[in-house]
Amino acid sequence: MKEEKKILGEQRRQLILQWLKESKRPITGAELAAKTNVSRQVIVQDISLLKARNEPIIATSQGYLYLPPNIPAQTYTRTIACYHTPEQTKKELYILVDHGVTVKDVKIEHPVYGDLTASIMVSNRLEVDQFIQKIEETKSSYLLQLTDGTHLHTIEADSVAKLDAACHALKKAGLLIES
Repeated sequence: MKEEKKILGEQRRQLILQWLKESKRPITGAELAAKTNVSRQVIVQDISLLKARNEPIIATSQGYLYLPPNIPAQTYTRTIACYHTPEQTKKELYILVDHGVTVKDVKIEHPVYGDLTASIMVSNRLEVDQFIQKIEETKSSYLLQLTDGTHLHTIEADSVAKLDAACHALKKAGLLIES
């Protein structure tokens, strides 16, 4: 059995960038490590170097995504304020994605650290399930637990009507804080 050769340095970073640009789904660090025959830690360092070069790469709970600067379709974004328990997170995210909305992030205002933002990037129930599963598997806390349930989301859709419908559904479920 022949041992695979490691792909080195700049060649590896260029391949990672190419794969991320071509992929329609997130790619995990483990997948990139396997494709280049290096450790996942080397991939984390490579991603950091690419980000330092202003490559629009984000880390999500499902893996790395390349976000091209010019999004061809018209999108609309809105920041919403929500309040709920950790157990209601799946319900909240399902409501949003079921209305054709992408939940880009979660933000809280921490008394010591100030504004904290974490990427979520979920657009469908499968991605929500994967996000929740990752939280549970890693025994991580939801950011909303640091603020007793109050948090913000940046949401995005291809129409204002979808954003409005999603917000109306959250309000009806008692999860939206009205401005």
